[in-house]
Amino acid sequence: MRNFLNAAKLLVLDLASTIFFLVAYLLTHNAILAVSLGIALGLAQIGIQIVRKKPIDTMEWLSLFLVIASGTATSLTSDPRFVLFKPSVIYAVVGVVMLKRGWLNRYLPDIARTVVPDVAEIVGFAWSALMFVSAAVNTFVALTASVETWALVMPVYAVVSKVVVFIAGFAALRVIARRRLRAMPAMERDALLSATGRQ
Repeated sequence: MRNFLNAAKLLVLDLASTIFFLVAYLLTHNAILAVSLGIALGLAQIGIQIVRKKPIDTMEWLSLFLVIASGTATSLTSDPRFVLFKPSVIYAVVGVVMLKRGWLNRYLPDIARTVVPDVAEIVGFAWSALMFVSAAVNTFVALTASVETWALVMPVYAVVSKVVVFIAGFAALRVIARRRLRAMPAMERDALLSATGRQ
């Protein structure tokens, strides 16, 4: 759970400039000001990483590039919806990364990696599918709705869809792991539980 929350925190930080742009735009209705503030935040995030001598992840560079590119397009056209496409690109990139078999294993306890690796792989692909669906939903809403509607719909969708997939995946892993453990011979089960720190 802690690893999941850390991953969620990183995604929020990657989207911080977009969120900041959105709040500024909704409060001021000034696209140029909102874009400028969003770009400034993106640059500040990278600057802080450089000052702290922390490695800058590919997603952080991508996030900065997207906020500058979409911000520039917004400034040139006075259409704030360009910035709203940034989450679609991030969702798509994350979806591609999640297509790698076994990416979810690093977030699982030893017992789950041992007993239900095949289920974990399926859950990982479900997360990838959610990212691609989210990219499509975000693009559709950004193209067809107002900025205000996008600001209401997408945060709710983002939270609800991820909670549903998280709970469904967690439940599937837990239920199937318990069934498989019960079906094991007692000595094999006890040895496995002992080896993975469950006894």
